[in-house]
Amino acid sequence: MTPLLNAAVYYFIFGVLMNTKRDVEDYVPFLVTGVFVFTFTQQSVMAGTRAISGSLGLVRALHFPRASLPISYCLQQLQQLLFSMGALVVILLCFGVPPTASWLLVVPVLVLQFTFNTGLALVMARLGSKTPDIAQLMPFVLRTWMYASGVMWSIDAVLKDRGLPHAVQVLLECNPAAVYIDLMRFALIDTFRADQLPPHVWAWALGWALLAGVGGFIYFWKAEETYGRG
Repeated sequence: MTPLLNAAVYYFIFGVLMNTKRDVEDYVPFLVTGVFVFTFTQQSVMAGTRAISGSLGLVRALHFPRASLPISYCLQQLQQLLFSMGALVVILLCFGVPPTASWLLVVPVLVLQFTFNTGLALVMARLGSKTPDIAQLMPFVLRTWMYASGVMWSIDAVLKDRGLPHAVQVLLECNPAAVYIDLMRFALIDTFRADQLPPHVWAWALGWALLAGVGGFIYFWKAEETYGRG
């Protein structure tokens, strides 16, 4: 319910007051898809940040792979997203977006995003275990990340309308949250065309998943024996 309420607020502020919907066909499906996909990453990161510091009693009492904590929290967030996808499908149908074969692309997109989220959660779990106060900072960091990820506005329209420096364009296009949001929109919304996707977007999605998934696990595992001490 929270993502839907957030989407309603963002629609009023960005879609109506700031009129960003003028640049986007099917703005409501566009917005709701972006909110749901980013919320998956946002909640995974927040859960990962508290995974060790919030379970110190369990970590100190039992010997088990500590990575199972942030991974299990990411699985819970994936389950929540799958429930939300049911509401998203209803919204798509209500706004005239027909089911197509491209909806099957949702599966590989979710696999890649889940891998990325899990790796990021593992990194934040290690950082959060040493500096619990980082959990207070993360909501501000994640909110800033959301505003730069094209959740409420079209990155493609901004890049076409404004002469942004090339470095800024690259950062916007390669932003991992934006990559997974764009892929999900491409899979679900028939008016979100392939030419609105950054070049090599699938390669970026795979690269971010491997970098965060493998790198995050190694980074977390190297401190395995230190969790719960001190």
